[in-house]
Amino acid sequence: MNKLISTILLMILAVTINAQTKTSEGLISESESKYTFTQTVDTLTKVAGKNKWKVIIVHDLQASLKKNGKEVLPVKVIEVCNPNYSFNVLNKEEFKLFSSMMPCRISVYEKADGKTYVSRINTGFMNEVMKDKQCKSMSNALSDIEKFISNVVK
Repeated sequence: MNKLISTILLMILAVTINAQTKTSEGLISESESKYTFTQTVDTLTKVAGKNKWKVIIVHDLQASLKKNGKEVLPVKVIEVCNPNYSFNVLNKEEFKLFSSMMPCRISVYEKADGKTYVSRINTGFMNEVMKDKQCKSMSNALSDIEKFISNVVK
């Protein structure tokens, strides 16, 4: 229980520290895409499928907010799942706490500078957090996602 509390506090601290800066070394990594918004979303969903990942859903946050009278630049969150990794995480009691990060999410968005960005959980940071748990499946899943993203970032 103490490790769980420490992990949560560490995550909150990382989010707080990185809230006003580019978050490449904290809990969340952000990279600029070399493609347009639509091309980035399309490429990521295709690459995930080709690598035996399932695209569960693509949340269009811009459209959702527009329905509620709010205007934001384009934002889509792609939820992906690899059944083998998921099974290995959910099959063991000590790894079920990572289920709150499942399915894995990749966010694609535009900023006021007109560029498209991709954000996701920082693999290196999470590997440090998870090292006591030795949750290889979660670590491998995050590494796979980095490979997908490498197809679109500069």
